[in-house]
Amino acid sequence: MEKVIKPTSLAEQAYSLLKKSIISGKLAPKTELTEEKLANDLGVSRTPLREAIRKLAMEGLIDLNKGKPATVATFTKEDSLEYLELRRVLEIYNIENIVLKDDGLLIKELEGNLKEQMKAISNNDFQGFMNYDREFHLILASQNRNKKIKQLIHQMNTGINRAFLILSNTVEMSAIEAYNEHLRIIEAIKSKDLELSKKEMMVHLKKVEDRFLVYFKREEEQ
Repeated sequence: MEKVIKPTSLAEQAYSLLKKSIISGKLAPKTELTEEKLANDLGVSRTPLREAIRKLAMEGLIDLNKGKPATVATFTKEDSLEYLELRRVLEIYNIENIVLKDDGLLIKELEGNLKEQMKAISNNDFQGFMNYDREFHLILASQNRNKKIKQLIHQMNTGINRAFLILSNTVEMSAIEAYNEHLRIIEAIKSKDLELSKKEMMVHLKKVEDRFLVYFKREEEQ
């Protein structure tokens, strides 16, 4: 028997519409998001709108300002490269802490995520792919007992994910490359080869940086 499909909430609809406007450039960086105007434009009350804004702020797309309206977050190449540098430090260290402790459940979860990545690629859903890409790294971080490290990895992935969302019109060219890099990381963890696992993560994050620089250069030339 099929399950009942829940209707999309007003907050989720507001979130999707705002996200699309930010990614497309319709809402430019530093644009003030006045609640009354946005609520009227979207046809929702302020409660679901605020929920949508909070969710977008967690993804790095919106800046919350105390006592002032939220604004569309700014985006710079320098910020993104700093996130990537910190990701290398944190995620390679994280690998050291989880590879030998894996009980098989981690691999199962990662492989499930990888299937969703391929589905997204096959459907040309590259924003969906980027969400699963980000989740892949958060699954790895979830195995670390250090809550602060988990939080930092989450924060760094959120920051760089925003950059790739903005440049999403070019991600399709290398999504399959990233998928294969993730596959090699899983195989290395499966074999419980610590050095190989660290190497595959290092190679992957270096290629992420290389791809980002190519995307950014093309965006600047447009």
